Amino acid sequence: MKLSVIYKSVAVLGLSILSIGSFGQKQLSEQLTLTAMEKLFQDTTVLKTAKGPKWSYDMGVVLEGAALVWRITGNGDYFKYIQYSMDAYLDKDGNITTYKAEDFNIDNVKNGRALLLLYKVTGQQKYLLAATKLYDQLQQQPRTKEGGFWHKKIYPNQMWLDGLYMAEPFYAEYAALMKKDAAFDDIANQFIWMEKNARDSTTGLLYHGWDESREEKWADKTTGKSPNFWGRAMGWYIMALVDVLDYFPKNHPKYNELLAILNRTATATVKYQDAKSGVWFDILDMPKREGNYLESSASSMFVYGLAKGVRKGWLQKSFAAAANKGYAGLKKEFIEPAGTDRVNLTKTVSVSGLGGKPRYRDGSFEYYISEKVITNDPKGVGAFICASAEMEIAALPKPGKGLKVTVDNFFNNEYMTGPTGDKIPFHYLWDEDDNNGFSLFGKVFNDAGVATSTLKTAPTTANLKGTDIYIIVDPDTQKETATPNFMNAEHAKQVSEWVKAGGVLVLLLNDAGNCEITKFNVLPETFGIHFNEDSRNKVQGLNFEQGAIKIPEGNTIFKTAKKVYIKEISTIKINKPAVSALTDNGDVIIATAKYGKGTVFAVGDPWFYNEYIDGRKLPKDLENFKATNDLVNWLIKQAAAK
Repeated sequence: MKLSVIYKSVAVLGLSILSIGSFGQKQLSEQLTLTAMEKLFQDTTVLKTAKGPKWSYDMGVVLEGAALVWRITGNGDYFKYIQYSMDAYLDKDGNITTYKAEDFNIDNVKNGRALLLLYKVTGQQKYLLAATKLYDQLQQQPRTKEGGFWHKKIYPNQMWLDGLYMAEPFYAEYAALMKKDAAFDDIANQFIWMEKNARDSTTGLLYHGWDESREEKWADKTTGKSPNFWGRAMGWYIMALVDVLDYFPKNHPKYNELLAILNRTATATVKYQDAKSGVWFDILDMPKREGNYLESSASSMFVYGLAKGVRKGWLQKSFAAAANKGYAGLKKEFIEPAGTDRVNLTKTVSVSGLGGKPRYRDGSFEYYISEKVITNDPKGVGAFICASAEMEIAALPKPGKGLKVTVDNFFNNEYMTGPTGDKIPFHYLWDEDDNNGFSLFGKVFNDAGVATSTLKTAPTTANLKGTDIYIIVDPDTQKETATPNFMNAEHAKQVSEWVKAGGVLVLLLNDAGNCEITKFNVLPETFGIHFNEDSRNKVQGLNFEQGAIKIPEGNTIFKTAKKVYIKEISTIKINKPAVSALTDNGDVIIATAKYGKGTVFAVGDPWFYNEYIDGRKLPKDLENFKATNDLVNWLIKQAAAK
């Protein structure tokens, strides 16, 4: 297929999804994502030639933001945008159009993050095959004598701060997925060497680049460092750190060293935050020099790095003040309205580099401020979306702060063949992004302040101590697991005593034939709840209305969701102390019970798994994502009430 045809197909698909319904009032992160979806298909910074799109890291930065917005909103349009964008380049074997591994351009690795997301969610092998090609490039990438990646083959012996963001988050995520444990030594060293070679001990800032050979005209002949502290280069570096730490093993001997580098970087960043505007200058340490200006992409990157670092506990909470001040400045200095639910991002420097031809970039102050400043540059747009998404999460109420939700991995204990060929746990797990996973369910808990954990052994009052909400989902049958762990009277006794003491128990079963019900009923019957071995709401093909249930006004649990989708469920019979929380056509669909100081919630379907809350499959009038948020808020109230 010709590139121009691919491009036109992607553009039509991408723009068409904008007409699909929305989820209510839109936050700034979503508004700028919508702007990107409309404009960046046609923007010459992404569409490099008349022949069609060219594989470019610019696009990948926008897609990072779109992924965050998708997870926050549960609106599948944003996932489709990511998928359409990547599908423009791939064939079924994972070959990437316009990508040349032999260029050893580290920028070209960036989009691997989008490929890994697509693989984890859809399971399509072409995405993993394409990602592996990028991983293979890193294995062959030319290196400095101590082992640092060259930025490009055409820039020999050089490490740039930009390259840490382009390569390391993907490298870490791929290594975690494919169990390349030795890679984490390499990943840590890239940051350690970059800081060692580029950091200025007086300011704490890092110079844009470092030339091991000292041969480049921009390089200091003694240190090899470039002349100035470019804002976006430092922004790339702090973003790289917080994204790598998502996947870096906490027990790795260099984990704490990465945390120390992040804290030093954050401290230097805040030191050069403009006191008046709250944002940052293009050249960080020269705010009063004529020609210098407040720049949006670097400022967005710093806000993202600081806010995420605080949220994840890698930075002290005191850094939140700088993030808040920076975000207020971003909105004031750089955001302008662009129509209904749309905004533009202004004042992003289009590009800055070192060396090259035909125009040689000497790293001088005069060079940096000579580069063009534009509106809606993809690098700035993506960085702002990421920053805004983090700040929107931070602004959410945290009613579950200090609480812990634990998902069972004992009664539900299934395994599948993973991408490396070994057996891995799957089905309703927090870290699972595919249709069967609970990753979005877990994120709703996390964003409300609740910590998530997993219990792999039989529940007892002892190992449930410290857990406030315990979820048992889809207990195994012998068809699913060779030696399933069945519920028995002793298990039920332990769990019921924990509930009586104040625990909140969530039972998410399944219909007959898809989970073990007969033996399991010994637990819910303690609370007056009996799961019937039936299957209601059979759905034929895509006739989603067959699985639709309307939620009446005044429902005490689901306060915002009005219509939901629950497919193939076991109905419930109740006795005291249980009561119906949702009834449809005479059948009890959801039951609750008060038991001692605790609470029980029960429904005959796993329901809150990704397939039915991530917005990729269901029509917009089926509000399962809203229902998930409603349930989490209700569960938190029950746990807090004890």
